[in-house]
Amino acid sequence: MYASRLARDPAETYRHVDLASRVGGASPHGLVTLLFEDLLRELRLGARAIDRGDFADKSARLTKALALLFALEAGLDFERGGSVAETLSRFYRGARETILRASVENDAAAVRDVIANVGEIADSWKAIGGGA
Repeated sequence: MYASRLARDPAETYRHVDLASRVGGASPHGLVTLLFEDLLRELRLGARAIDRGDFADKSARLTKALALLFALEAGLDFERGGSVAETLSRFYRGARETILRASVENDAAAVRDVIANVGEIADSWKAIGGGA
């Protein structure tokens, strides 16, 4: 079913190929960087959708953002990461709660607050890995 959808939808085919090329040769650090980039994109688009009153797009974008936050949290190494991993886990949970509340209340400002906070973490992540 998925393959037939790719064949019928050129945009979906492009997204699939683009994702495969971005992820294919990425290091573990690079994969997390990609997750942050995708998360920030979806949050920005979600906030814009709220501003436009496009509730279907808002829902799709913020749902993707929530999934990306789950993926970031699932990748935490609590044994090696210790208190940093615990802090990030709490942050990701809080960000998900804020996004859910912002979605229900159509609060683009709250989504933008999450963007600012995630952006700081993403910038720090890039800095410790040389952006790779």
